[in-house]
Amino acid sequence: MLEAESSGGVARVFLNRPEKANALTSGLLSKLTITFEELKSDTALRAVVLAGRGNAFCGGADVNELAALTAQNASDFVSGIHSVCQAIRDLPVPVVARLHGAVIGAGLEIAAACDLRIAAEGTKFAMPEVRLGIPSVVEAALLPRLIGAAHTRNLVLTGDTIAAPTALAWGLVDQLAAPGDLDAAVERYAAAILAGGPHAIRLQKRLVLDWEDAPSTAAAVQRGIDCFVDAFATDEPHRMAAGRLAEMRARKAR
Repeated sequence: MLEAESSGGVARVFLNRPEKANALTSGLLSKLTITFEELKSDTALRAVVLAGRGNAFCGGADVNELAALTAQNASDFVSGIHSVCQAIRDLPVPVVARLHGAVIGAGLEIAAACDLRIAAEGTKFAMPEVRLGIPSVVEAALLPRLIGAAHTRNLVLTGDTIAAPTALAWGLVDQLAAPGDLDAAVERYAAAILAGGPHAIRLQKRLVLDWEDAPSTAAAVQRGIDCFVDAFATDEPHRMAAGRLAEMRARKAR
């Protein structure tokens, strides 16, 4: 149900229930959470790509499991979705979502928890929970920050599907790519992350999350100052600045 591989500082995690559009069961959610929790301890890790096998990224929660939920166990299931999303957000390196086919319900919440979202043209997005008699919850709370309150209401109150160009216009995804170019587009983002200082990237991800929860602009600014100072706990700023200066001198000498 889940595959993971790693090379060159980039881990790639694949939802692997292609026959079920990678629908999320309790077991798959648990494995996803464990996988991301384990990745936290990889000090060589620089970035993660989250993708889905088959014809879709994720068709949402498994409908058979949803239909069997009761008031006694519903909290456990939906908390499993939250645990995955929180593990993604807590991961100290950026997570890039590779989106294609369908990104539905809990699948969209997981994508929203990622740091960057690259989608193939033709990808469809929806939050159809109300059409199943339940509200959109947990990391649907991230959507207003990404796309604004009005677009969020559109998604969660109607359950309507939106096309990839609309998702791009709303800010739900960062880039669209032709289906045959999706992997190359994702790799360009991964390469851009790898070009940054490993310590700086980790500080930056943490800072972005801290900005979301800061009680005031002043607090957000102060947190940024603290992170800036933390950067100099390693030789990374001096080393990378020296490399940049050497490149500039070399270009000037040509």
